[in-house]
Amino acid sequence: MSEYLPKEVRAGLELARKQALHRKSRLRLRVGEESFTILRLWDEGFALDPADAPHLRGLVDIYDGARHISQCLIIASEEDGSEMVYEFKRATPAAAAAPRDFAKDENAPVALLSQH
Repeated sequence: MSEYLPKEVRAGLELARKQALHRKSRLRLRVGEESFTILRLWDEGFALDPADAPHLRGLVDIYDGARHISQCLIIASEEDGSEMVYEFKRATPAAAAAPRDFAKDENAPVALLSQH
């Protein structure tokens, strides 16, 4: 159906679609001090607007608003029409605390009380 529309109308519709994705997306990619809006996110990767993002590669952080979701090692995969697609080499979920290297006892004391 889009073949019957004039080129200017198709370009306008594509621009409106991109603006809507930018407005409703809370997902952000941070590389150092730079931040980019993530248009789509899936298990194996994500997509950015090619006008905003260069060919990124390396370690990046993904945020949902202010909440840190994961730290990822990425490579630029391909430019798919109006999106630049990136793939994860490694995606590590962010945690509030460091992982323990021991099993915590269920009956362990919570605090130590002195005998004064």
